[in-house]
Amino acid sequence: MQFYNKLNIKEQSDLIDKSGKNRIVLSFYKYSYLGNPKIFRNYLYVKLSAIDVLGRIYIASEGINAQISLPLENLPFLRNELDKITFLKNIPLNYALVNENKSFLKLTIKVKNKIVADGLESQKIDLSKRGTYVDASEFNKLLEKKDTICIDMRNHYESEVGHFKNAIIPDVDTFRESLPLIEKTFFNEKNNKNFLLYCTGGIRCEKASAYFKQKGFKKVFQMKGGVIEYARQAREMKLENKFKGINFVFDERKGERISKDIISNCHLCNASCDSHVNCTNPACNLLFIQCSDCSKTYDGCCSLDCQKIINLPYEKQKSLRKAKKNSHKVFKKGRSKTLKYKT
Repeated sequence: MQFYNKLNIKEQSDLIDKSGKNRIVLSFYKYSYLGNPKIFRNYLYVKLSAIDVLGRIYIASEGINAQISLPLENLPFLRNELDKITFLKNIPLNYALVNENKSFLKLTIKVKNKIVADGLESQKIDLSKRGTYVDASEFNKLLEKKDTICIDMRNHYESEVGHFKNAIIPDVDTFRESLPLIEKTFFNEKNNKNFLLYCTGGIRCEKASAYFKQKGFKKVFQMKGGVIEYARQAREMKLENKFKGINFVFDERKGERISKDIISNCHLCNASCDSHVNCTNPACNLLFIQCSDCSKTYDGCCSLDCQKIINLPYEKQKSLRKAKKNSHKVFKKGRSKTLKYKT
C-alpha cells in the first residue's frame, strides 16, 4: 500500500495542468488526543490520496494541523472522509480567499511531537480552558476599545506584510519565543485589559489563549479561524476591514491580499513592496521581500554572492554545496546581513 509520493514536483505539476480541474485551498486543525499517530497518518494518507489531496499535514498525539488543496469537485468526498473520523466530524474548514491550482505540489503527512511547536515541554496546557472565541464583528468592536491589547501571535516575517490596526507585533522568529515574551511584557496588566489574539488560521491562538489563561490573564479573546476567517466574514457581513496588507500563508502562494495597503518594503532597495520570494540560489533559499526591479537585477537572488553562484555551471554549484549543511527550508526566517532594508 502506498504511503508516500511517487511523483516528483514536475510530474505532479504536469498532472494538474492536464486535468484542467480547478483546485480549492483550505485548512483545518483539531486538538485531540491520538493514541497512535503513525497508524492514523498512514490511514489518512491512503484516504486523501484517493481524492487527489495535496498539501502539508502534521499529526501528533495532541491532534492534527492541515493545509491542503484538492479539486473543487472532490470537496464533498473530503467532507465525507473527515466525518468518518470521530474527532474530525463536522470540523470547520477555513477556505482560502485566493485559490491557486499549484499551491501545493505533493501530499506530505508527517508525525511530529506537536502540531504547533510551543517550547513548553515541561508544562502541560489545558486546552479546554482557552480564551473566548469572537467573530469578525466582535473582533472589530473589541479592537476599538481603549482597554484592549491586540496581539499578533505570528512571526516577524508574517506580520511584516500584514497586520491588524494598532496590533502589538512581537519581533520573534518562532511561536515558542512569543509566549514567554508576551507574558513578561503584559504580566502587570493581566487583570484589567482585554487581550485580543489573532493568527493565520486560529491554531496558534488556541494554544496561546489557553497558556495565558493558565498564567492568570483574566480576559483573553481570540479570533476564531484567524485572519483567514476574519477576512471572509468581513466581506460577507460588509464590515470595515481592519486588517491591512497581506495575510502570509505557508504554501506556494506565500500570501493572500486582504487589503490594497502595502505596508512593507523591498529588503534590497526599500521600495514599497510586499512580495515574499525565496532566493533562487538553492543553497540559500532565504525567504525575503523583493520588488520586481530587484528581482531582475539580482536574478531573483537575495545578494550578489548568491547571484554569482546561480550563474556558475550546475556541476560547479553542486561541488560548492558538497559537504555543507543543507538549508533547504522554504520558510527560513528572513533575517540576513545581506538584506539591507530588513526591518
